[in-house]
Amino acid sequence: MASINLIEAFQEFKDDEKIDRPTMMKVVEDVFKTLLRKKYGSDDNFDVIVNAEKGDLEIIRRRMIVEDGEVNDPLAEIAYTDAAKIEPDFEVGEELYEEVDILDFGRRAILAAKQTLASRINDLKKNGLIKKYEDRIGEIISAEVYQVWKKEVLLIDEEGNELILPKSEQIPQDYFKKGENIRAVIARVDLKNNNPVIILSRTSPMFLAKLLEIEVPEIFDGLISIKKIVRDPGDRAKVAVESYDDRIDPVGACVGMKGSRIHGIVRELKNENIDVINFTTNIQLLIQRSLTPAKISYMDLDNDKKQANVYLKPDQVSLAIGRRGVNIKLACELTGYEIDVYREDEEISDEFDIDLDEFSDEIEPWIIDEFKKIGCDTGRSILKLTAEELERRTDLERETIDDVRKVLQQEFESED
Repeated sequence: MASINLIEAFQEFKDDEKIDRPTMMKVVEDVFKTLLRKKYGSDDNFDVIVNAEKGDLEIIRRRMIVEDGEVNDPLAEIAYTDAAKIEPDFEVGEELYEEVDILDFGRRAILAAKQTLASRINDLKKNGLIKKYEDRIGEIISAEVYQVWKKEVLLIDEEGNELILPKSEQIPQDYFKKGENIRAVIARVDLKNNNPVIILSRTSPMFLAKLLEIEVPEIFDGLISIKKIVRDPGDRAKVAVESYDDRIDPVGACVGMKGSRIHGIVRELKNENIDVINFTTNIQLLIQRSLTPAKISYMDLDNDKKQANVYLKPDQVSLAIGRRGVNIKLACELTGYEIDVYREDEEISDEFDIDLDEFSDEIEPWIIDEFKKIGCDTGRSILKLTAEELERRTDLERETIDDVRKVLQQEFESED
């Protein structure tokens, strides 16, 4: 019996490539059937038998025995005289089973088969990896840092697969060392030079969503739904949540007693501020909540243009906008509305104004600070209040207030 020792190949399939046995046997069978078609023109009368336990391969040829001179199809039929040479007891009408010696294919054909088999194994491995991780997109994975480069970090999962965490998917404050385990979400599977590349992310809203699902049992159980998450990674995030049970406060459940549930997530995200708000279909209320921690006085909505003009007290404006404009940017993303912020009673016509610090050469700094304490940080914000109100709300003398107002009025008159 001619055979090829495939034990090592089978072990490679079974242990390293994580390919199941039926698939393995089908691949080997297909490769050798291709060889048969090249040699004989057809594989219809051949059976390829793979013994996965022993690592053996047999190729059996089936032909019908016919009278001498009546062979019409040499692939399917054999003359009685030729059959008798193989086994004298054969009779016309019987089927002859004959084992094909694999060496008959020739060295080149066997080498080509080996290369084809290796290629098919490689393709199966790639496809298996792609399917495995495409099915897991959006899941959190823990992996070990293997190599840190300038533009990306290479990680290894528990099965030895390589994962990539690009710089663009890292939180700005992230710092990784070789050998440490980090958590990230599986973002996508790319193909690079026909090889699958698993891309991880720590900046994706999916990462925060999964962290919340881990920390908040009500989310995992489906009692609380995350409607939308927007992030400025490492700085601020806003999460809109909704409860399907009136007895559950979704915001309180997500934050936890004394912030116990949210604190772990904040640490994982490098002290990213997380605002959890109650989702509502009332767009006016949603905008109001999305501008947390600022408190809105009133607003004008244009639902057709998805535009909102929001009016706040002077001391709330900077809170609504946030550092580097992050708070209002995230509020716009969360609500889908373009939000413009105005000081209360401020005209929308973009009236010319001057920051109070610009008058530091004419007004002493401590006086400017007194005005800022009551939310007056521009020239017009002071002029819009009466001298009596300024005297009542600050610790400044009336004479000082009058002098400041005079300086400001002269400046605006000259500008006009």
